[in-house]
Amino acid sequence: MSKGPGSAAARRHWGSDESGCSVLHLDMDAFFASCELARRPELRGLPVIVGGQERGVVLAATYEARAFGVRSAMPMTRARLLCPQATVIKPDHNLYRDVSRSVMGMLQEVTPLVEQISVDEAFLDVSGARRRLGPPTEIGAELRRRIEAEHGVTASVGIARNKFVAKLASTHSKPDGLMLVPVAATVDFLHTLPVGALWGVGEKTEKSLAAWGITTVEELAHTDLASLQTAVGRVSGAHLHDLSWGRDPRPVVPEHREHSIGAETTFSTDQDDTVAVSRRVLELSDRVAARLRHQGVMARTVSVKVRSSDFATFTRSRTLDGPTDVARDIYLVARELVAAVDLGGLPVRLVGVRGENLLQRDGSAQQPTLEEAVDPRSGAQREAEVALDAVREKFGKTAIDLGVHHKNGTHHY
Repeated sequence: MSKGPGSAAARRHWGSDESGCSVLHLDMDAFFASCELARRPELRGLPVIVGGQERGVVLAATYEARAFGVRSAMPMTRARLLCPQATVIKPDHNLYRDVSRSVMGMLQEVTPLVEQISVDEAFLDVSGARRRLGPPTEIGAELRRRIEAEHGVTASVGIARNKFVAKLASTHSKPDGLMLVPVAATVDFLHTLPVGALWGVGEKTEKSLAAWGITTVEELAHTDLASLQTAVGRVSGAHLHDLSWGRDPRPVVPEHREHSIGAETTFSTDQDDTVAVSRRVLELSDRVAARLRHQGVMARTVSVKVRSSDFATFTRSRTLDGPTDVARDIYLVARELVAAVDLGGLPVRLVGVRGENLLQRDGSAQQPTLEEAVDPRSGAQREAEVALDAVREKFGKTAIDLGVHHKNGTHHY
């Protein structure tokens, strides 16, 4: 959730040279409110506030509500006074967690170098994904397309040579935009901004700088370091001076190894075709297995999530005889679990597949499973899928799919 002062002058095209720009900052727009609008589309274009009781605070507001001065963390009583015509929705944190987890899973499909910094934003380092997926702008555009298609939520993406500039770029591309700041344009971009845009400049620091006549990033950049350190302290002065020239050495660092790996999708229209649902379960199983292999782990448990057209959500899981990272194994279990969910005749809105209880693929995890020992085809299947990984790494994710045929409305290998 991007915050902080911006600049109209920064909202322009800065060039198209992507060399050296491998850091993306993805930030979903008005996230909580957007999640609610996705399931209540009749409210699109209207002022909507997500918040709790009268004594609570605003968690999110649509851009239509923001036009009346409503802001996140504002007391609900003040928000209602500013925008009495707004529709107020009680927050559904389970929904937000589900969407967030799904989106972060999409990012993990692009690169393991994903640093989630809040429920609705993350940094990615895509330097290792360029050959497979194309330049960063194409990667960012495809992520934005998928997120909106599957969840009805828009996202803004900033692309730059480091985290600091990428985050500022995403802020200035909002809402629903993408901004590239080429390496050569970094300083010019930063020098259009007020000093409050720099990380670490709060109200107190901003006042201290203003007392020295420093109100813009450009003025700060051209202030000698000794004077700057006198104004705000030795450490802060050096830090802000580096930022004003676009220097930020921090890498994108994943916080921790995942405890589960999953993928889910929302159908563009509610789906009552079992073949179409089964096909999507296969695609999701393939994505999950590829991510398991990429991260060198195997799943002991397969779980599925099914959401009906009335937004009722059902989950089912099954623990396997042995761990796997093979799409066929995951799909066969996931297909049965999904088929066993009784939706009362309602069509399917969303389906998800997840591998849980992860084990490193080493030591005992590399030993053949019972199925592999009895059926050599299982081991051959994994070899085939590993070969698919290599083809996709070279030619892109859509270069080749798992081979299946249809029988009695079901996918078979």
